[in-house]
Amino acid sequence: MANNFETIVVGLGAMGSAALYQLAQRGSKVLGLDRFSPPHANGSSHGESRIIRQAIGEGEEYVPFALRSYELWREIEKQTGKELLTITGGLTLQSQNSEGVLHGQRDFLDLAVRCAKQFDIRHEIFETAEIRKRYPQFAVADERGYYEYETGFLRPEACIEAQLDLARKHGAEVQTDEIVDSVERDGNSAVTVKTNHRSYSAERVIISAGAWIARFLPLAYARLFRVYRQVMYWFAIRKDCRPMFAAPVFPIFIWIFGKGSEFGFYGFPSLDGETIKIATEQFAANTDPDHVQRDVRAEEKRSMYNDYLRNRVPGISDRCVNAASCLYTTTPDSNFVIDVHPNNDRIIIASPCSGHGFKHSAAIGEALAEQVIDGKSTLDMSSFSLKRFHALSLI
Repeated sequence: MANNFETIVVGLGAMGSAALYQLAQRGSKVLGLDRFSPPHANGSSHGESRIIRQAIGEGEEYVPFALRSYELWREIEKQTGKELLTITGGLTLQSQNSEGVLHGQRDFLDLAVRCAKQFDIRHEIFETAEIRKRYPQFAVADERGYYEYETGFLRPEACIEAQLDLARKHGAEVQTDEIVDSVERDGNSAVTVKTNHRSYSAERVIISAGAWIARFLPLAYARLFRVYRQVMYWFAIRKDCRPMFAAPVFPIFIWIFGKGSEFGFYGFPSLDGETIKIATEQFAANTDPDHVQRDVRAEEKRSMYNDYLRNRVPGISDRCVNAASCLYTTTPDSNFVIDVHPNNDRIIIASPCSGHGFKHSAAIGEALAEQVIDGKSTLDMSSFSLKRFHALSLI
């Protein structure tokens, strides 16, 4: 394999696999590098399912990426014959007394409603009595509900695998189990990427390294990104309740009721007829991606049931069948960073996603390919610039 490329993509998770595929299908001579062998369970893009929704409570600037991603996932399904996106409908519940902040937004549900109206996204608004009638699985108290018809879930491992397969078919080189040690300017027209095995050269480099992104940035910028361990749980459904937790009678849900960044929890319809996947988010202690605690303790499982499930979803038992950890890499405002490297405009930083990126990744991969090849993207990525942190005096 020759070591000179037009573009190198460092990190082949959600964003990296999408960018590699989009570059390769446009004819770019491109190399993808990953320290593991994707799809893998060491980063942020694993665990059976990821929510995809259209009206984005994190902000209207995300909606065009979500809508375009729906189109791209369907195109990729046709090309590969793989089922990647399943529509289930989705219900966002928010207690009227909630002080929870989800992905930087205190009024998450209201923002989602405004986005739905602005972009003509099919939805309904439910008051508490209607939620009880339609969804007796939830023991609501004073919650309002936003129901979105086209919400669904993606299969993250299958999505990554499909895009890497397509990238290879279009001529991309992929090197796995190779650790990138440095990415440096080599004169005025090239960038050198050094790994633990060899060196490569490219005209452009996209760094989509997720939880490892800070290692490629100057200290002032690296300090913006914090990595947090999260846990996904699969709890058993009580036998007499199993039909109530399958789609379409049970939707994907996000339930906001907490205080501060610990907003509440979210979950999915059962995929196996016996369990449902649920998770919350924690930001109490950051971690190092190379030394994160991977196993899930028994007390964590008990706490998840007692603090979140017990009094809210009574059809679920206290038996945790499986649990897995993953990583969030977050910014101070819980929004994305997609921008040129502060010291080298031939390097694009495409990470982190603050825990809400997978749904947008197909469109972001396309936008990154357009940026590299055409010099500009069709979708507006200006909201994700590093410059916003200068304005906040964080750099």
